[in-house]
Amino acid sequence: MKKRKLSHKLLTLLLAAACLAGCGGAKSAQGQTETEVIATADSIDTTIAEEIVGKTEESEAQGPYTFVDDLGQEITVENPERVVTLMGSFAEIWVLAGGADSLVGTSEDTTDNRELGIPETAVNVGTYQNPNMEELLALDPDLVILSAETVRTDNHMTLKSSLEAAGIPAAYFSVTHFEDYLKMLKICTDITGNSEAYEKNGLQVQKQIEQILADTELGEEPAFLLLITYSGGVRPQNSDSMTGRMLTELGAHNIIDDYPSLLTQFSMEEVIEVDPDYIFVIAMGNDDEATRKNLEESIESNPAWSSLTAVVNERYILLPREQFLYKPNAKWADSYQYLADLMTK
Repeated sequence: MKKRKLSHKLLTLLLAAACLAGCGGAKSAQGQTETEVIATADSIDTTIAEEIVGKTEESEAQGPYTFVDDLGQEITVENPERVVTLMGSFAEIWVLAGGADSLVGTSEDTTDNRELGIPETAVNVGTYQNPNMEELLALDPDLVILSAETVRTDNHMTLKSSLEAAGIPAAYFSVTHFEDYLKMLKICTDITGNSEAYEKNGLQVQKQIEQILADTELGEEPAFLLLITYSGGVRPQNSDSMTGRMLTELGAHNIIDDYPSLLTQFSMEEVIEVDPDYIFVIAMGNDDEATRKNLEESIESNPAWSSLTAVVNERYILLPREQFLYKPNAKWADSYQYLADLMTK
């Protein structure tokens, strides 16, 4: 339990009371009798009393805390002071929860074109896909935060038994949608005892999103195709993907819901037949030139491409990675607003 300093006024009062108790009611060094000191105590501004109660409650909130992670594990931690995160967006969530001072290690992707507020003292323990267990253990962490998305991060799961053997709490999270972020942020702020951070970076963002959804009128449900580029070409995204969910919540319709076969075998012929109102693209990696070449070779080279409604109406849009490839976290409302603005021009 971390010690907390008493306020100057409270400390002065306690010292005066102690002096009187030892002097049998004689006058204090400042000329006050015991009765006068008691009267002074009664007249203290009520905010001082509230401060005392508030600090006590805050201290209690930072005791042992038990939560269930996204693997269904029940984990108990108490004021972790050496935390390691193995995903850039998770490092940012920990910082947003007020845990920057305790973040001692994180994965390489925290510096991937993002300003996450990661302390310079945080050690790089390897890539998101291949964290270095030896470097991680050398940091002597009392909490490690990992990804539960095992399809892409099998290496995170292989660390589980080693961390358990070392007696290090290992919490796994999966964040795809805003509600997942809000749940993880709540757990992290409960651990840090920073309820104000949850209000600011969670609940206020939730209110902003609700307002954006209420204010957005798209008229007839526009159809969209959402693609993500990778080294081998492009891959459609369904309505349960991060950006796919945001678009459908705003009132658009994902053509993949009608043609799920496109998820396994992408066909430009089917896309041309459906002719979506919007085509959104999210680029993997950081090479814009490679992304452009990939798109040209995989889809734009089709003779019918230029006749698509989305292309003709300039609704073939490359979305920024910072808002739609990476988790936007406290800026999730900005991502909703970005999409709403695109579709209500």
